[in-house]
Amino acid sequence: MTSTASFNEPIGFIGGGNMASAIIGGLIRQGLAPSQIRVVEPFESTRTALVAQHGVVAQAAAGEFLQDTALVVWAVKPQMFTEAAAPVQPFTSNAVHLSVMAGIRSSSIAAACGTERIVRCMPNTPALVGRGMTALFARGGLQEADRARAEQVIRTTGDALWVAQEEQLDAVTALSGSGPAYVFYFLEAMQQAGEQMGLNASQARQLAVGTFDGASALAGASSEPLSVLRERVTSKGGTTYAALTSMESSGMKDAFIRAMRAAQQRAVELGDEFGR
Repeated sequence: MTSTASFNEPIGFIGGGNMASAIIGGLIRQGLAPSQIRVVEPFESTRTALVAQHGVVAQAAAGEFLQDTALVVWAVKPQMFTEAAAPVQPFTSNAVHLSVMAGIRSSSIAAACGTERIVRCMPNTPALVGRGMTALFARGGLQEADRARAEQVIRTTGDALWVAQEEQLDAVTALSGSGPAYVFYFLEAMQQAGEQMGLNASQARQLAVGTFDGASALAGASSEPLSVLRERVTSKGGTTYAALTSMESSGMKDAFIRAMRAAQQRAVELGDEFGR
């Protein structure tokens, strides 16, 4: 993971919720001083918790304390963006703006913030434990140093990749942004089945979570197609074959693909709604 120890310029956060806190924690673990992190968070309880946990500078409203920030992370709810941007803009026109907001398109962020130095990204909740998977999109004209700075910040929460077209973030949202919920859904089913087959809840959960974790690690370490890895576990006429045959006869794969396409379509709709 890239160290941020050489990045000594202040970073601003507009919004101090879970994702902001995950990034802040990652930055501090990688060497950025808490005094270099400035947060705008209107809710007192959230603001107090951030200061207690991380020791950052946090204020209820935007002000001159944002003036020297080199990068601003937008982590407010999409419906709050327009209202939040107006008081921030006068102090951050020289900063790179990194958005973790769903649905707000880069053109809207550029218009509201008065700059073209925009990076939009789609993280996911495993960032809370340093295992996030984030895709980033850079608005045209962004300098390589700006891209590197944004990626450096995001990589404190896990892995990252760039997409060339902003529309691809809708597919990213459906795949990795919403993806943890799909995993939890499947884990729930595995735990329930384990309990029905005679295991207790703790045993079934540990076996299910450990299996997902190990299989994901194996897939990540292998360059072979996922289908090959699956086939290696599947002996014709065996237990795995029986399970997969049942899933195929139920149309599970097609249903899952349709579900992800529904998530993609909803991401497009949210972009139309909030990204104007």
